[in-house]
Amino acid sequence: MVKMLNDSVVARWTALILIALMMFFAYMFVDVMSPLKSLIESARGWDSGAFGTYAASEYILNVCGFLILAGIILDKMGIRFTGTLSASLMVLGAAIKFVGVSEWFQGTGFNAWLDSWWTAMPGSAKMASLGFMIFGCGCEMAGTTVSKSIAKWFKGKEMALAMGLEMAIARLGVFAVMWLAPIISNSFDHSVVAPVGFCTVLLLIGLINYIVFSVMDSKLDKQLVAAGMATEEKSPEDEFHIRDLGKIFSSKMFWLVALLCVLYYSAIFPFQRYAPNYLEVTLGVDNATASQLFSFFPILAMCLTPLLGIFLDRKGKGATMLMLGAIIMIVCHLSFAFVLPLYPHKWLAVTLIAVLGVSFSLVPAALWPSVPKIIDEKILGSAYCLIFWVQNIGLCLVPLLIGKVLQSTGGYLAPMIIFSSFGILAFIFSFLLKSEDRRKGYGLELPNVVKKDE
Repeated sequence: MVKMLNDSVVARWTALILIALMMFFAYMFVDVMSPLKSLIESARGWDSGAFGTYAASEYILNVCGFLILAGIILDKMGIRFTGTLSASLMVLGAAIKFVGVSEWFQGTGFNAWLDSWWTAMPGSAKMASLGFMIFGCGCEMAGTTVSKSIAKWFKGKEMALAMGLEMAIARLGVFAVMWLAPIISNSFDHSVVAPVGFCTVLLLIGLINYIVFSVMDSKLDKQLVAAGMATEEKSPEDEFHIRDLGKIFSSKMFWLVALLCVLYYSAIFPFQRYAPNYLEVTLGVDNATASQLFSFFPILAMCLTPLLGIFLDRKGKGATMLMLGAIIMIVCHLSFAFVLPLYPHKWLAVTLIAVLGVSFSLVPAALWPSVPKIIDEKILGSAYCLIFWVQNIGLCLVPLLIGKVLQSTGGYLAPMIIFSSFGILAFIFSFLLKSEDRRKGYGLELPNVVKKDE
């Protein structure tokens, strides 16, 4: 039997590190402004409504249909073209956002026009939102591309472990930026620009990483063709067609996964945007301390996700893990709403944050490796993108909702109750998903590793 490049342990894990680092830098950029909410409001005249609009802007173009297009591009053009395009979009969007928050831009005529155009939101917020929209297109496209890339390189191997490690490395970016953003900002006289510029440079490095991975993937494809395991041209049966999208939309399992995904992540990522400010208000600490406390959120997730991946690969129980993760999230958000305000201790805050990270290990570790079990490989890229599209609808609307609720109530009780309600709904859909798997036998509770004698 001919040995493929991905049969080499060193080669396939090197490939994983290259693409995981790209997502590590992307996650850093996503949350680089989260520790700076108070600073950006005082330095650029933003308010909670403007910050909520900015946070939601990452997903606007995706919701308007870009992610559907991204899935078609991914299945038509492949992971090398799509990944390079997505990384390039992230760099472009980051550069525009960097310009928007910079000091020199504030004195330009274009900024003055933006100030007066459309809404009363500051021109810097509008420019930053534009850049974040473009970045968001690249980031979400990259996420789906990475998932399909791992599915390709680790098929029949340690797929859940690989996806778990990729997510763990990416989430380390949240930990890193929660510490680094305030430090870099304070080192440059409380600058908003310096942390954004730093993360923009990292995104450029991520683009270079993916180009290197593309070279490796090209070599793997040539080996597959030479071994007769793939062809240069797809057969009509293997070629992706637009009508194949109907197969996805008509799948009950797709909708269960997609709705579970949007509800779960709507209680996680929007919470990340506001969590440092929530801790500032609730604990009475400065923004740097609040950011450092929240930085512990991805720590347990980072440690547990690979271990959970190994468990999924060897033992299975993916659907059960989805239910458990939703339960933990509900308990944590209710505690943020009612318990921490009564007992505003740092140790309690860190404990709740770390336990929430356990939920953030269980659900993604089980969710993403489950998709290849329910969707045909030739439309897998589109399926991932459509799930991300549904997810982005929630991620777009929820920050707007939280910003408005926060602005009208002046406190975090109502937002935390909203996050808790998303968790309750996510649990209901995880229960329905497990029930459907039990009836139809998709194998969500089965291990991923295929034994050689099978």
